[in-house]
Amino acid sequence: MKILADIISATILFAVPLLLVALGGMFSERSGVINIALEGIMIIGALCSCLFLRALDDSGFGPMHPQLSMLYAILVAAGSGALFALLLAFASVNLKADQTIGGTALNMFAPAFAIVLTWAIQGQGQTTILIPTWSRITQETLGIVEKDTFLQNLVFKSFYQTTLWSIVLLLIAVVVLYRTRFGLRLRSCGEHPQAADSVGINVYRMRYAGVGISGFLGGIGGLAYTLAAGSAFQSTVAGYGFLALAVMIFGNWKPWNILAASLFFALFKILGSYSGSIPFLPKFENIKASEYIYLMLPYIVTMIVLVLTSKKSRAPKSEGIPYDKGRR
Repeated sequence: MKILADIISATILFAVPLLLVALGGMFSERSGVINIALEGIMIIGALCSCLFLRALDDSGFGPMHPQLSMLYAILVAAGSGALFALLLAFASVNLKADQTIGGTALNMFAPAFAIVLTWAIQGQGQTTILIPTWSRITQETLGIVEKDTFLQNLVFKSFYQTTLWSIVLLLIAVVVLYRTRFGLRLRSCGEHPQAADSVGINVYRMRYAGVGISGFLGGIGGLAYTLAAGSAFQSTVAGYGFLALAVMIFGNWKPWNILAASLFFALFKILGSYSGSIPFLPKFENIKASEYIYLMLPYIVTMIVLVLTSKKSRAPKSEGIPYDKGRR
């Protein structure tokens, strides 16, 4: 039962960054802007928030107020991600640049910038930013008596504020997208911007908003991935931004579908990590470097799923097309 609790707990932990980043990509593409830069946004959000956590740890404020400090770090991740995403918005909306090329350029810039900034702060060659141990919510934090039960192993083995906020942000995303005028206007700009403009909707402003929201969520997703992956940030998110794009497409640009897709892909990632502890999985003992077979599993599943579902996917009709007021 303990291994089952560990697998479920880890699946939720790794589904959180996928959910947040895929929701961010959904808002951007619903407004009409393809956001390939999700990987770079995650790196910038994780970089700024981890540096902030380190500063709070050094000052002594973090250990005294751990969860308040984590909330501040989440806000830093969200703000830095949103600011970085606005570079894509400026290139796509104002300059009418190719959105795929713009996003790729930001993805190339982000890890290089993270390394340079980390070296400047910590010294040359020191690219690892350690995450303080107080960032995790424990049973002791909540005053709960520690017991080796299934529920406590499930909840408290890897429990962070980002998990709670992902649930809140998912519900907000559903309400905003389908129950508000803003959501209706955003979706109209991704489907038919000329029609939206004809009824007085500022398409440029809505696309800026969509990309800004994607940066906000993507930055938090970068911090969530760093917390899930280990005890330090190393200027990379291991392709999770691109995996989140696959989750968004598989989820057909819909919040609840994206939640299911995030859990689905995270489960296969965790099965790869826990393959040696699951008795019914084949061991491939006669194959050299067989441990990599299960580590490839989430990416193989991603390709298979995208091949099988690509015909049913329905992207916003005007995504990736720069809007020109003079054209009808």
